[in-house]
Order: sequence, then structure tokens, then C-alpha cells
Amino acid sequence: MNYHAVTIESLPEAFAMMKKMRSEGLEWGDGYRPLGRQAIAQIIENRMAEAVDAHLERMAELEVADRRNGCYSRHLLTELGDIELSVPRTRSFNPKAIIRAYARRAGEVDRMILACFVLGLSTRKVAEALLPVLGRPVSASTVSTVAKTLDAAVDAFHRRPLANRYQALMLDGVVLSRKTGAGAIKRPVLVALGIRPDGRKEIIDYRLAASESAAEWERFLTGLLKRGLTGDGLDMVCVDGGKGLLAALPVVLPVLPVRRLAL
Repeated sequence: MNYHAVTIESLPEAFAMMKKMRSEGLEWGDGYRPLGRQAIAQIIENRMAEAVDAHLERMAELEVADRRNGCYSRHLLTELGDIELSVPRTRSFNPKAIIRAYARRAGEVDRMILACFVLGLSTRKVAEALLPVLGRPVSASTVSTVAKTLDAAVDAFHRRPLANRYQALMLDGVVLSRKTGAGAIKRPVLVALGIRPDGRKEIIDYRLAASESAAEWERFLTGLLKRGLTGDGLDMVCVDGGKGLLAALPVVLPVLPVRRLAL
């Protein structure tokens, strides 16, 4: 295989990778956008609920009468699309300042949501990436809650239905270097790219694997097939010379022509 070693440890590195992807015409497509909107909505709504709870606790301590007064809907138009929020309130308090804080940084935060996909969702990196949404340094438990929200979004990205809207499929393995307490560990990531009729390249899915064996590629490709990527409309599958991938393709996508490239 034509291996590429990549280590991503910070937001600047993640942003640099995304910028390079865009310059090369490589997109994430629309798959992550609804998931990103859901994650943002849940994070902001949780922050507003916390603000209302804190307000009511302060009022109780001051012996000032106040109580919850339902919710109302609020829409935010962002780079990820329209986000509908359920805004809680009390008789005397409305946490809309949290929405205003997000709106002032909408583009930046939208990029950071995508960066969390690239960064691998470690607690420290999520805290760094989402500080504009959270508005302040936060406890480990709060960051853990946010990380779980985004983790669920990433998991949904890997399970989302796929469509046959590509003219060609590009398959490759990329080696990522990952730092652990025992030192750096290199693991291959199996990547599927689709070339759309307009010529744009789009990330369909990726999977951290133990190796680039035929069994690992067959597991990855079978998952894409079950989710709807059956190969209908594909002109070809472009690969390099990896033996595991070449062995798996006739098993999963036997009728498609394969073209070997130096990717």
C-alpha cells in the first residue's frame, strides 16, 4: 500500500488538514451536517438548562419567588444548516445570552464540530474545540457529557444510510500515528472516497482497523454495502496494489471493474 503517516494532536493541525482537504476538492459531503446540527442543538440546550437550574438555585437562596415557564422554539441559521432549539425559561429569566454567544461564533463553532470528528474526540481536545460554545473553562464531567454527545454523532455518521450517487469509488489505507502511554502506535484507517458526477471527491466513510488484511477490508466494504452503497452506477473502483483489498473486492463487489492507481 501507499502509506501516509499522519499525527493530529491539536486544533491548528486539524484545521490545516481540513483546509488541505478542501484545496484538493475533498469534502465530507452532507452526512455529518445533520449529525453536527443535532450535536450543537443538544449541547446548547443542555447549557441553557444548566443556566436555568443555576438561576432557580440562586433565587431560592435569595428567597425570591420564581418558577419555570415552559419553553419556546428558536431557529439558528448556521453553516451546517438551520438548527431548531427548544429554549427553556422561567417567569423572570431567559438564557438567550447563550444563543447569542453561539451566534457570534457560529462559523468558528461549526468548524470545530467537524474538527472533533478529525481529532478523535479525546476529552482534552473536545474541551479545547468547544470552549466557544461552553463559554468558560468547564469541569471534566461537563466535557465528558459533551464528548458523549459528539461521540454519538460520530457513531451515527458511521451508521448513516448511503446512496449510490458516485461515478467512481476510491479505496485506500492511511496510517495514523497515535500517542499512548506506551509510546506511539501506528494503526491503518481504511478510507472510502466517492467521486461524484461533478468531479468532486467526497469522504463516504472510514474505519480504524487492526491491519489491511482481506478480512478487515471485507468487513469494511460489507458494512458500506449493507448501508446502501451497492455499486449501482459506479464506473470503476480505484485502488492501489494492496493484496488485502484486492482479495476482498471480488467477494463484496464482484461485478465492478477495478483500476489500480498510485493513490
